[in-house]
Amino acid sequence: MTWTTRPRSDLSGLACIRAGDGPQVVLLHGVGLRSEAWNAQIDALSATHSVIAIDMPGHGETPFTDFTIETQAAQILRAIDGPFTAIGHSMGAMIAVELARQAPTRIKAVAALNAIFERTPEAHQAVQSRAASLDGPSNPAPTLDRWFGYTPSPERTACETWLRDVDPAAYKHAYTLFAASNGPSRNTLRTLFCPALFLTGGDEPNSTPKMSHTMAALAPKGRAEIIRNAAHMMPMTHATYTTNALKPLLERT
Repeated sequence: MTWTTRPRSDLSGLACIRAGDGPQVVLLHGVGLRSEAWNAQIDALSATHSVIAIDMPGHGETPFTDFTIETQAAQILRAIDGPFTAIGHSMGAMIAVELARQAPTRIKAVAALNAIFERTPEAHQAVQSRAASLDGPSNPAPTLDRWFGYTPSPERTACETWLRDVDPAAYKHAYTLFAASNGPSRNTLRTLFCPALFLTGGDEPNSTPKMSHTMAALAPKGRAEIIRNAAHMMPMTHATYTTNALKPLLERT
């Protein structure tokens, strides 16, 4: 898989990649990334669906404007007509669940990949410290080491490019939101009546398998799945496994 930059369309002020035809699927990336992080899933899912991969404000080609998880979800709902399945990774997973909370009759299904939920005090302190350190010079190496370890790969190289290119103010803003959040509330999950997949990696230290299993148990139609030997960037590093896990959810809708 290559991580080549793709052409964008404008979606009411949000830059997005569009591909395919059929039922709508919206893909939402994580902090510091851009829609090309979904390249493998765009190629696979667009064979049967209309795929819309959205750049978060200040990421990719979407201009930076102040936003929260709630306002970003509301903007997406205003920009897209009709029902759709929401698939998000990391912070994008928070937005995907929020979409279903705000518009339960329009969201056909949700997939939350590498989502956080009720961090431990130690994990909360660690992510808050990382957010506070973003006032200093940008250095993507610690982030890349957490995501990929120390082995070079095309996926690591692509993410390094994206992290260096992202608007620093937008990155700090988004990461601060991510660090302050504890994931969806238990009430939100208990009232998530659409099919919901909580997917993470077996080697994921921050969005842990326990978190995904707990969220799936709370959601009425929730299901957890764990990809062995995968960590935070599994949509890129374990692209085929990730796509294959998503397909049954899309078939249910």
